[in-house]
Amino acid sequence: MRLLGGWRIEGELPQTRQAIIPVAPHTSNWDFFVGVFVMLALGLKLSFLGKHTIFRFPVNGLLRWLGGIPVDRRAAQGVVGQMVEQFEQRDELILALAPEGTRKKVSEWKKGFLHMARRAEVPVIPVGMDFSRRVIDIRPPMMITGDIDEELQRVKHAVAHAEGKNPQHAGN
Repeated sequence: MRLLGGWRIEGELPQTRQAIIPVAPHTSNWDFFVGVFVMLALGLKLSFLGKHTIFRFPVNGLLRWLGGIPVDRRAAQGVVGQMVEQFEQRDELILALAPEGTRKKVSEWKKGFLHMARRAEVPVIPVGMDFSRRVIDIRPPMMITGDIDEELQRVKHAVAHAEGKNPQHAGN
């Protein structure tokens, strides 16, 4: 599917009411805007986690309307449990997130999304945001059932080909 700005979508989202979509790599503020553009173009209702400090006037209402869920990363231990609870309480919840947790270069991705997926028993649908080819690459869904470190490698492998807007910021 072709979108404005020369972007296209390869693959397709499965028909599911609940899932976690890790989008990588996350190297620029532009990632958010491309993601919102794709979401609106496809008529998707996605939720995303955002640093609680960005949920303030004048953008608070807009971010929440777009599906934003504020997270205080200083209390990260509770985020997994809170999101598992959200999956249990909601009939529909598609959570998109950046597994690196930041736009800066990191040595390792955060693993919380894998713990969420396993505990909530929802699929992970890896998505590569490839600025070099202007492609949103939707990979096949996977259930997280094994060792978290091995599952992380499986997710990373699915999007390893994607190049961020600022490749020098991409994590391992």
